[in-house]
Order: sequence, then C-alpha cells, then structure tokens
Amino acid sequence: ASKMTDSALVNVDLGERSYPIHIGEGLLTKTELIRPHITGRQVCIITNETVAPLYLEQLKSALPDFEVLEIILPDGEEFKTLDSIATIYDKLLEARFERSSTLIALGGGVIGDMTGFAAASYQRGVNFIQIPTTLLSQVDSSVGGKTGVNRPLGKNMVGAFYQPSCVIADTSTLKTLPERELKAGIAEVIKYGLINNRPFYDWLLEHVQELVNADNQALTYAIKLSCEEKARIVAQDEKESGIRAILNLGHTFGHAIETAMGYGNWLHGEAVATGMVMAADLSWRLGVLSHEDCKAIKVLIAQAGLPVEPPSSISLDDYISLMARDKKAEGGNVRFVLLKEIGAAVVEGNIDSETLKETLKAGKNLTT
Repeated sequence: ASKMTDSALVNVDLGERSYPIHIGEGLLTKTELIRPHITGRQVCIITNETVAPLYLEQLKSALPDFEVLEIILPDGEEFKTLDSIATIYDKLLEARFERSSTLIALGGGVIGDMTGFAAASYQRGVNFIQIPTTLLSQVDSSVGGKTGVNRPLGKNMVGAFYQPSCVIADTSTLKTLPERELKAGIAEVIKYGLINNRPFYDWLLEHVQELVNADNQALTYAIKLSCEEKARIVAQDEKESGIRAILNLGHTFGHAIETAMGYGNWLHGEAVATGMVMAADLSWRLGVLSHEDCKAIKVLIAQAGLPVEPPSSISLDDYISLMARDKKAEGGNVRFVLLKEIGAAVVEGNIDSETLKETLKAGKNLTT
C-alpha cells in the first residue's frame, strides 16, 4: 500500500458529480488534464497577489485558445469575505461571462473556497476547476465541495456545497510554499491518520520529516492517501449529516482559537493541530482514549513542527461562547469529534461540561 510514486490519480465518487484529482509534479501546464474539464470558451482564473506572479503565466500558457479573464485578489484569510465575492461577480459581469463559462481557482484554501462559492452562485451555477497551490488545500479544502466565506461572528458560516469538475494538485507549487504554511497543511494530513486510517498514521510516524522537508514522493503519497480518505468519507455523506463530521477532528477547538486570535494570526492548520491535541486530551479525560495514544498524538504533531498548546490569552468564557456559535452545533449542543483510539474517531454531542473545562484549562499541560 505504501508505494511512493511521482504522480497519482484519485476519483471522488459522487455519481454524476464525480470528478478526478490529479496529483504530481508539473501538472499545472499539462493542457490535456485541464482541457477536458473546461466548458465554453470563457475561462476566469481567480488567484491572489502572492500566487499570481509565481504561477499565473504558467497556467495561462496551458490555455492558449480560450478567452481568459484574470482576477487577482489580496492574499489572506481576512479577505475571505462577501466583498471579495462581489468583486468576482462584478468582474465576470463586466466581461460578459456566460453560463457556459469556467472559473479556475489558483491558490490556497481561501481562493478555492471563494471561487467555489462564486461558481455555485454566479448565474445560479457555472463550471469550476480547483488548482490548489498549498498543502492544506490539496489535502483538504479542494476535496468535497465545501465553499464559502467568513463573517465577523464565525468562520465559513455562509456558503454552499458545490463540486468542482476536476482538481489538479501540482506538488511542484509546494516548493514555493513558506515552511510555516507547509507544516500547517501537514496538520490535516495527520488528521486522516488519526480519524480513520491507522496504517497511514504508522506511515506518518516514519515519514513526517520527509513531508516537512517537502520530499516530492512523500508529499505525493500523503496527498493521495489524504484525498482517498476524504473522498471515501464525502462519498458516503456529501452534505455532512453523519459520518463526514469526523473530518472535523480538532476543528471545534481550532475554529475557536482562530476566531479568538483574529483570522490569519494562527493559520488554520496550526489551530487544528492544537485542536487535535485538545480533542485527544478531552477523549482521554472522558475515558475514551488511552493515555498512551493521547501522548503519542501530541508527540507526532510536535514532530511536524506544529503548535501543541493553545494560546494562553484565550479565556474559558471565550472558548465556551465561540464553540457554542460553531456551525457544527446542533440544537445548541456542540458536537465534538473524539478518538476511541488512533485510527478511530466518533462524534459525540453530550460532553460533560466539567470535563470539557478541564481540557480548556489545561493549556500548556495538555496530556503530559
């Protein structure tokens, strides 16, 4: 199973909305991978100020005979707003983009989420392609069709489920990724091992350093496994009414950290990394997870160079009110993803509030 190669293909099986994920080096200019998934003559590439100078011309060279519009947005989580979406609509309308047009997201998760939401709603739905350029978006946000924007009171609260027609994960784009962003993506990779795939976790124990060093074969394998894992879960539960919720391991704590610290100060992957340590700690305190597994998780996350303790500036009350607002709350009840063991997650609604407070108060001393 753990054969490492230079390229891979994963199919997301959603009936007539199924689509391929191509993974490998130098795919950005492979016209033959992209072209079959473009409808119409009009293509709009949506990217940001950081990614555009690096990869926009390369992508355009693969689209010689299309009418190409480019929209270059400012870079950052703080621009993941309805204002940015409005900018996209207005530019598409100015350029007279029709229903047959195709939007291409070239960038990380913020660009992917916004392009997908714009595509879902422009003229009630146009075709779109994901070309994720960060590890986080290649293993997580570009797969499964969740799109949307943030509001001051909560992350991803406005959006739509909308699937791309294909995903091109070019691993060579990761060579220009800042180390901090690469590590943030590794957090979501580790998540797949923890929730559903013990052999993958065991592989990560041996290869996490290669991922940190951006080794192409290790990255290709990790992206492939992560996408397969996510694709399998999404295929069973596209709209997140059941099992898909296990993909939120660490996210309830993580979103609270992100929101409290201000978007962009803690990267999503960093907040999720600490959130997973907190979720493991809570699982242990509730008697669900062994202390040994709990400590092992913290060690692996630390080895990936990720934070394992929450910021000391967030008060207990902040956490409680932020988590109550989480969109994963149901009937006012916050749902937590707990771990029974490494490789087996479970979603729990009725968490003992005193035990939860112990985890929130532990801070530095999470499962030592």
